[in-house]
Amino acid sequence: MWFPQARRASRAGLIAIALASAAMPVKATTFTWATANDILGLDPHANNHGVTNAMKSNIYEPLVRREPDGSLAPALAERWEMPSPTVWRFHLRRNVRFHGGEPFTAADVVHSLERVRQNDMAYTVQSVTGARVIDDHTVEIETRGPNPILLQDLTLFFIMSKSWVEANNAFAVARAGQPGATSTFVQLNTNGTGPFRMVERLADERTVLVPNPAYRQDYNTGITRAVFRPVSSAPTRVAALLSRELDLMYHVPLQDIPRVQNAPGIRLMQGPTARTIYLAMDVTRPELIDQPGTPNPMRDVRVRRAMYQAIDMETIRRVVLRNSTTASGLPIAPAVSGFDAASNERLPFDPDAARRLLAEAGATNFRIALGCSNNRYVNDEAICQSIVAMLQRVGIQARLDAVPFGRFLQRGANKEYQFWMLGWTPGNFDITNPGRELLGEGSFNWGNFSDPQMAQLLEQIGVETDQAKRQELARAYWTRFRQLLPMIPLHQEPQMFGVRDTVADFQMRVNEDLELRGVRMRAAR
Repeated sequence: MWFPQARRASRAGLIAIALASAAMPVKATTFTWATANDILGLDPHANNHGVTNAMKSNIYEPLVRREPDGSLAPALAERWEMPSPTVWRFHLRRNVRFHGGEPFTAADVVHSLERVRQNDMAYTVQSVTGARVIDDHTVEIETRGPNPILLQDLTLFFIMSKSWVEANNAFAVARAGQPGATSTFVQLNTNGTGPFRMVERLADERTVLVPNPAYRQDYNTGITRAVFRPVSSAPTRVAALLSRELDLMYHVPLQDIPRVQNAPGIRLMQGPTARTIYLAMDVTRPELIDQPGTPNPMRDVRVRRAMYQAIDMETIRRVVLRNSTTASGLPIAPAVSGFDAASNERLPFDPDAARRLLAEAGATNFRIALGCSNNRYVNDEAICQSIVAMLQRVGIQARLDAVPFGRFLQRGANKEYQFWMLGWTPGNFDITNPGRELLGEGSFNWGNFSDPQMAQLLEQIGVETDQAKRQELARAYWTRFRQLLPMIPLHQEPQMFGVRDTVADFQMRVNEDLELRGVRMRAAR
């Protein structure tokens, strides 16, 4: 969607879309899918959130994209080379147009790079010092030092039309949690180069997309209209799937797996993800929010270790998660570069040791709320309820504070939590992403944790091109992490989709969520 000033400049594109639409089959095939929470908006340079990023990927494109198996493939860049260790030259696709009809050129890449720096998607270009146009179809990107994972970083750096942004005075990017952040022009209107274009957006109700008839590649999805519906209630989502209102839904509640598997015309698809669920703590605020005037005991590593060892993750994995997942000792999954198997062993569950550590630290009976979403991750609220009970057994006066995911993110960004549960899939599938976003200067380091030794190691990892040396540095990084325990890793989240027989094929992605290019509908009857 775009406003009149943009529409005037793209009449040719609209005519082309209308003509191509007229040539489409008369019998439309609508694909309807649902998950628990809505996207956070459509601005491609805001809101680093899995469901939101997946939706953006239907509409916008990066220079390099990630395939379902995690590998990289050309997108708006056809090929690239490195003239020097700090310069990457990208050769751009020709004859690509935005949905509004504007031609895609190198100027759009440079402008998008300047714009993305304003928000939490800035991590995608964190090593970039500048970009320059060589010609309309060639752009050079320079980094402050050798960056062995620049291509990985760029997979979520979406390109916008410079002329469209300028025509609509939309250069500013509103940060999540700011007043009006969800209602800016670019959050409600889109103009990408991707295989689908947005035609309707009603927050918390539906987002509707249709194929981009001018797209360079035919994915043969069979979709003529795609409707995304956020449905926060898991029983309601399952009922909608069983009653044929949905073609696909996720996550299938663990307790409903047998029901979905046994339903006629429906199949269950499941597999691992690269998302780690973890607990994090505010280790810098001097006082407890729940007990003003009381020193924050989580600043003491003994307290953090006690909280870790008070949690019986095996019972949570077996009972709450019904053996669907793998417990983790690191905040990254095995699919992520920089994972170290030797560091992934969890500390032993030992409530007696936890009580001793709390006594040594003089931190008995302190009050703390566990901030938690109740509609984002598999059994998220139930996991948090179990953790609260386990902490209570070792003498911590814990309580549950569970809210819908959108509200949870707003409160986290406003630093309203001292203890919270979150899930993270590194956007670049590399240790540098959680190292920066969760444990460094990134916008999801809600507890302001910092450690000079870890920061120095991460800086070295970011420029080391020798993979063996890079892995040695990663091992040292995780050794220091385990000494300080700024987080309590919990488990790798599974993905479980309920899919109707209207869908002939569906490609699950290791970074989860859904991209429409991975769907194949059966021919309409």
